[in-house]
Amino acid sequence: MDRVRPRGDAALTSARNTAGRAVGSSSDHFAAVLSLPFSAFGIRLAGDVVDELVFLPPETPPSAPDCALAEQVALQIGRWLTDPEQPFELPLAIRGTAFQRRVWNAIAAIPLGEYRRYGALASELHTAARAVGQACGANPFPLVIPCHRVVSAAGLGGFANATDGYLIDAKNWLLEFEAAH
Repeated sequence: MDRVRPRGDAALTSARNTAGRAVGSSSDHFAAVLSLPFSAFGIRLAGDVVDELVFLPPETPPSAPDCALAEQVALQIGRWLTDPEQPFELPLAIRGTAFQRRVWNAIAAIPLGEYRRYGALASELHTAARAVGQACGANPFPLVIPCHRVVSAAGLGGFANATDGYLIDAKNWLLEFEAAH
């Protein structure tokens, strides 16, 4: 995971799934909401680190970055959309369990334009495919840790703990976009 550089004094916490959280609640302040080709995308910060990146429903209104770090995240995502070989250099909060971080490191090593099946990744990590899927669903830094590159043996599989709707559309878009580069 050389291209992903977590740093900061953030406490180690369990990663949360944000797919089911209601946008606009008081706990859902985003430093920016980007309108991307595949979905709206929220940037949540905690002090001087990126705390979470969140796929949001496409109809979520964009909001401009409210600080320099949010602007930097938005710029790097914009650069990635132009050239997906651009590495992310973001200060990420330390998140997840030791097992989740192990899975996320393995995901971050999947080359651009390639994918791994949950079962194959599970074999590499000496664990179960379901555990890999759960770690994928808990990934707090999609795009930076490209969990969309993990697919099921029978097709696309889930994404961010969803099996249909805008999240699956986003996974499809991301895989097609990366395959074209």
